[in-house]
Amino acid sequence: MDGKVIYLMGPSGSGKDSLIDAAREPLGALGCQVMRRVITRSAESVGEEAVGVSPEEFLRRQDAGEFSLAWEANGLSYGIPVEMDERLKSGCHVLVNGSRAHLRLAMERYPTLVPILLTVRDEVLRERLLRRGRETPEQIDARLARNALFRDRRATDTPVHLIDNSGDLADAVKQLLDLIRLSAGPDRT
Repeated sequence: MDGKVIYLMGPSGSGKDSLIDAAREPLGALGCQVMRRVITRSAESVGEEAVGVSPEEFLRRQDAGEFSLAWEANGLSYGIPVEMDERLKSGCHVLVNGSRAHLRLAMERYPTLVPILLTVRDEVLRERLLRRGRETPEQIDARLARNALFRDRRATDTPVHLIDNSGDLADAVKQLLDLIRLSAGPDRT
């Protein structure tokens, strides 16, 4: 495939959706399209531009081979439509809002995948999660602990590019675009 998968990961509350929204237009100028995920909950509750489906519909689509990538995380199912492979074959890069736990399998399927981890200082992440109000303080502590485990394991596991989104969103957008320019090759516009 001529295009590359840009695989963006990060803990809940790290600002992946905000980063993707802010970078959407300049990503297009780099020949990189954002893939819309299919998720087993309504798009309104996700906070991203996603297709919300029932668990039964998700399984039907998965069994029919309609996903290039699919995984489960936090009690939900996520899928990336097979249109991604068509875009890659045509030379487009694609950005996927992916899962840290699914990274290894995604890299097996797409060996030239560019893994990017969006990080946030723990105190900033805790504040964002508390402000969002979806989880109890205990659930937030568990999320922060999982995040620390992934951060520690990352050093000896698959190397990933890091973007710190603790501060100004424009800085994170610039870091993302610079990484794509360096990792994914020349513009394909």
